[in-house]
Amino acid sequence: MSTVSASSAHPASSPLRQDVQVIGIVGLVHASSHFTQLVLPPLFPLLQPYFGVSYAALGAVLTVFFIASCLMQALSGFIVDRWGPRPVLYAGLACMALGILAFAAATSYGVLLAAAVLAGVGNGVFHPVDFTLLNRKVSSSRLGHAYSVHGITGSLGWALAPVLVVPLAQLAGWRVALLAAAAVVAVVLLMALTAHRLLDSQALPVGRMGAKPAAQVRPVMPSPATSPLGFLALPAVWICMLFFFLYAMVLSVVQTFAGPAAAHLHAMPLAWVALCVTVYMVANAVGMLVGGFLVQRALRAERIVAGGFVVAAVFAAVVALAPVPTLLVPAVFGLMGFVTGLAGPSRDMLVKQSTPVQASGRVYGVVYSGLDIGQASAPLLFGWLMDHGHPQAVWVGLVLVQLALVASAALVARFQRT
Repeated sequence: MSTVSASSAHPASSPLRQDVQVIGIVGLVHASSHFTQLVLPPLFPLLQPYFGVSYAALGAVLTVFFIASCLMQALSGFIVDRWGPRPVLYAGLACMALGILAFAAATSYGVLLAAAVLAGVGNGVFHPVDFTLLNRKVSSSRLGHAYSVHGITGSLGWALAPVLVVPLAQLAGWRVALLAAAAVVAVVLLMALTAHRLLDSQALPVGRMGAKPAAQVRPVMPSPATSPLGFLALPAVWICMLFFFLYAMVLSVVQTFAGPAAAHLHAMPLAWVALCVTVYMVANAVGMLVGGFLVQRALRAERIVAGGFVVAAVFAAVVALAPVPTLLVPAVFGLMGFVTGLAGPSRDMLVKQSTPVQASGRVYGVVYSGLDIGQASAPLLFGWLMDHGHPQAVWVGLVLVQLALVASAALVARFQRT
């Protein structure tokens, strides 16, 4: 295997306006992906009596969604490297819109499962597509900020879904709410179609123009072997996948069970559960904005990641073990979200530093499939803890998973330097 500096693969320079446009459209697409992930869960209280199934069965719909997304994420990386990101992006948005339409039209539980497959297939393309576009089209001096915006828009997509579908469902029914959600994704597809020139697969020329942040220059990664699967021999790829598996478990717990568990532990009104999640996501977005500046500095990405999740683990331990006043519980969610957000752009830079030249789509497809596996499996474990009356164990588990994230980030950095 030949060696190529990771920095040598970065685009040299492009106009600020073009970078902003590329970052903006990719961020909007990423927001629609996260939006799709959360359009159904807020409607579970309405769907459960209509379909006559348990909450566990409705949770299985999400598991099917993320399994389909996981399989497509790994496959789509190869498709992106072969045919470019633009057609894959359009297909993904179309599948998500059609999947949400199928949710809206469902008259049986089986249709919900089929719709979950279609929407999950659409959701699965976006990390290979997004990061291939950002890495190819955005100047190296602005790449950290591009990762920051990418993470922020994802968090805002999560935050938007319940804000849109819950009021609409209360006013006009859950089918109307899902039709509106499908329309949102369809509008994003139309906007992406109008931006087709920005989304072509031609990379910026490589050169020495423009500043190259130290965080991007350090690693020296091998190029993939002549085989399309050669990148799978790199240990850092698999450690990155493990990292994202753990990261997805943290998000899944916060979005689903951490709020109800905190309500049990600290006599918090159930009406505050959704508030806690919203506070976490908004604070997470703010943290990612700040984290975009941190990753542009000479600090090692893994140190920023480790610091963020160590502090987040401390906050989670406080909720699990200390008598936190009820009024302060949402604030703790916010603090935990902020420090987690700080680590977001550095998290993505770790993967960038582990990506061989010309294998961007394949690496991101395999690595980010860990997100889907984590989101599919976390509800099974932590849901069992809630069903058996162990809310404290939910938060202790959250502490342990965040500490495991710190260890996995250190392992990624270790394998990058070997």
